[in-house]
Amino acid sequence: MAKDSTSAGNLLRVRKPHEHSRVTYVELFFDLVFVFAVTQVSHFLLAHFTPIGALQTLILMLAIWWVWVYTSWITNWLDPERTSVRVMLFTLMSAGLLLSTSIPHAFESRGLAFALAFVAMQVGRSAFATFTTPKSDPLRLNLARILAWLSVSAVFWIAGGLLDGNIRIALWLIALAIEYAGPFAGFYVPRIGASTTQDWSVEGGHMAERCALFIIIALGESIVVTGTTFAGIEWTIVGFAAVASALLGAIAMWWIYFHIGVHLGSERISQSSDPGRLARLAYTYLHLPIVAGIVVTAVGDEMLLAHPSGHADAKMILATVGGPVLFLIGVLLFKRAVRGHLQPSHMVGIAALLALAPLGPFVSPLALSAATTATLLAVGYWEAVSLGAASRSPVE
Repeated sequence: MAKDSTSAGNLLRVRKPHEHSRVTYVELFFDLVFVFAVTQVSHFLLAHFTPIGALQTLILMLAIWWVWVYTSWITNWLDPERTSVRVMLFTLMSAGLLLSTSIPHAFESRGLAFALAFVAMQVGRSAFATFTTPKSDPLRLNLARILAWLSVSAVFWIAGGLLDGNIRIALWLIALAIEYAGPFAGFYVPRIGASTTQDWSVEGGHMAERCALFIIIALGESIVVTGTTFAGIEWTIVGFAAVASALLGAIAMWWIYFHIGVHLGSERISQSSDPGRLARLAYTYLHLPIVAGIVVTAVGDEMLLAHPSGHADAKMILATVGGPVLFLIGVLLFKRAVRGHLQPSHMVGIAALLALAPLGPFVSPLALSAATTATLLAVGYWEAVSLGAASRSPVE
């Protein structure tokens, strides 16, 4: 549905039929904060690679992804080229920097800072979008519903920041449960009711491009981690082999996601009769395991560069195998959402990776990493060849 944003007080994007709204430079500038945030999350997991540390990392990852993807929804509706929207994004960047710098000690001394920064971004952005949208536009009611849900979750974020230990973890899990349940519940509010995905006038091409750029952020972070770690260790033939394995792994992930999936997703959501539903499932929820898989893989790459020889321990195996498995599961489900079926290459790749795990204790970290990288490359090659031979046939 086209929006008229020609009046001075209307900040909504202009929707032109059969035209794709491009990602703006200010949106790319905003993303820079999340390059830092993703790096902080991977470092947190590396420093707290325990069951409780994994749970804490999951909370942080869920929070970072959610605040970013909600902002992407807002800039899908509001025009980032308008000065007031740009100022909002700059303000969010400031809060995002505080959020990111709080991550290493989010479950210790900086819990309240993390919570306040997160709440300021979620509630502040939603309030801005709600009260700058014309009352006559149906989107305003939907934004008000979102604001109501985020205001409720804010109570648990702040309460968790004020407390500590397991209570903080429990309260923040409740806050995340509220926020992640919101879209599925249509952000139901008593007396107002719930919205439907048909009410979410999303510009599909823009949403697909925004999420693809976040994948680039995550992959870029993994390369930065690899380069930084390699720069600080002794350069040996084994070390160079480890770098090659890590870099080829990142390339394989890029290939699997971008060679076919990203273009197909953009086409399907742009042509969908209900783009809001597809944006909610494929881009809001199903991109999370893709990003998480890349982050966990980056942690495994850092472990690999530190100790490429010897035998892989449990942490190394979990990161080196678990990261690619998470990534492939996410891509498999994403492509299922946009193509309508599960791709055999991805399912076989997941099975092959899982089969590598029991072999981990008997091989070196470098050998294990090389095997996972080879598996990812094989998945990408299989998909490219099979779909190319079938000329985009309905089955792979």
